Amino acid sequence: MSTTKKTKAKKAAKAQASKAKKPAAEKKPKRISALDAAATVLKKAGKAMRSQEMITAMANQGLWKSPGGKTPHATLYAAMMREERDKGKESRFRKVDRGQFEFNGKGA
Repeated sequence: MSTTKKTKAKKAAKAQASKAKKPAAEKKPKRISALDAAATVLKKAGKAMRSQEMITAMANQGLWKSPGGKTPHATLYAAMMREERDKGKESRFRKVDRGQFEFNGKGA
């Protein structure tokens, strides 16, 4: 057997061994986004809420928790404003007052 064939055989054996060693990966449940969780909270509440209230409600209901950011309410507020701007009437959120949003009935 030539050295090239031996090298190829060794590489093939290593590839087979590495494939056999990998256990089947457990499927992790997909994390819900902050926007999806906010839409759920607003739909359940049936009233306008501020982003800070939504963050608290989302955590209490076990829907979403901040991955460690200092101002998750500001991030949520900006994302809701962006969705309302980009989607217009098709947005899930409607700004009703300064800092307050309600569920628009679209999307979720």
